[in-house]
Amino acid sequence: MVVGSAARGTWVRGDRDLDLFLLFPPDLEREALERDGLALARTIALEFGDGYREKYAEHPYINATVDGIDVDLVPCYRVASAAGIQSAVDRTPFHTRYVTARIGDLVDDVLLLKRLAQAGGVYGSDQMTEGFAGYLCELLVLHYGSFRAVLEGASAWRPGTVIDLEKHAAKRFTEPLVVIDPVDPNRNVSASVSLSRMMEFVELARGYLAAPSVAFFEHRSESPIACDAFAARIAERGTALYAVRFPTPNLIEDVVVPQLRKSLDGLAQLLERHGFVVNRADAEMGPDHCLLLFELLVNSLPAIARHQGPPLWNRENAEKFREKYAAPGEAVAGPFIEDGRYVVEVARRYRTAGDLLGSDAVLQVSLGKHVRRALGERELLAGPACWSDEFAPFLGAFVDRASPLLRLERA
Repeated sequence: MVVGSAARGTWVRGDRDLDLFLLFPPDLEREALERDGLALARTIALEFGDGYREKYAEHPYINATVDGIDVDLVPCYRVASAAGIQSAVDRTPFHTRYVTARIGDLVDDVLLLKRLAQAGGVYGSDQMTEGFAGYLCELLVLHYGSFRAVLEGASAWRPGTVIDLEKHAAKRFTEPLVVIDPVDPNRNVSASVSLSRMMEFVELARGYLAAPSVAFFEHRSESPIACDAFAARIAERGTALYAVRFPTPNLIEDVVVPQLRKSLDGLAQLLERHGFVVNRADAEMGPDHCLLLFELLVNSLPAIARHQGPPLWNRENAEKFREKYAAPGEAVAGPFIEDGRYVVEVARRYRTAGDLLGSDAVLQVSLGKHVRRALGERELLAGPACWSDEFAPFLGAFVDRASPLLRLERA
């Protein structure tokens, strides 16, 4: 069964991918499904394509290139209804049937919406984008009735907006935008949409309605920034920039990116705990390396740090604190009493953010397990040295960050 936008007639020009699902009897054991399904997928890939690659989602599937088109060959169960799905991919054929039966003359409206989302940088449900999937765009058009009506509705969205085409939600969801899957009442189709991407879409909707223009549909890729321009922008900002670069784990984006974000948060919190104020932080996954990037408002600190203890009326803890820091070598000054509390001044272990990021302390924070392993080969870069050809578009977007509408106006 061909599924996805190609099957539904909502394929946007320039997309060169095809999803082909191989449907097996639902009573087939999972192990047999993976074995026989992958065997059949490999056979198809070798017969018609230029080799194949084995990838993993909830279970393995085969990716191949056939006549220049990226083809995913995905084994799944041919269940009677979405209520009987045995794996997440079993739901997809029902999506195709649902939309195909209802899309009618709204195909062009879907294509317009997809193109606007693509041009605005909010299209894609992958972990890095955190935006709007093609299926979500289709459901929005089905719900509102037209491209313009979607934008009119979205212009008034706020966190907690719920859309339920079939009025059958089986539970409450906490994501900023909730669109109940019409074939599965327990699933939020827009679960991947972050609050930032949701509001960027709102801005695009308001901007288009205020001044419709073909410019809203013109795709503009991120422009790479040259090394000298990057160095100049850093100097203008007067902030400290650090990058932790390490080899990309040999896993799909859906596995690596959540670990990157977890690691980014862990290191940002580490910096903040030590007094290095983080202005912005972001992560990028490249084909060869990953980058964790931090822009700091505070880069260096005095030799001493102030440490406040318990109030003296908390006698037991106060005496423990005093005894600990009264010992030789524990404090530079104190303990002394200030506003009823013990206070000490201790020697600061890390005077600069670079000292901290270059230490083994980075391995003690909450990290994704594959990222933790890859960090064993990390390198720490600072200032203009953070620049590389591999990450030039990402770095350019970082130092010249702007909302979708502002980027459009500048273009």
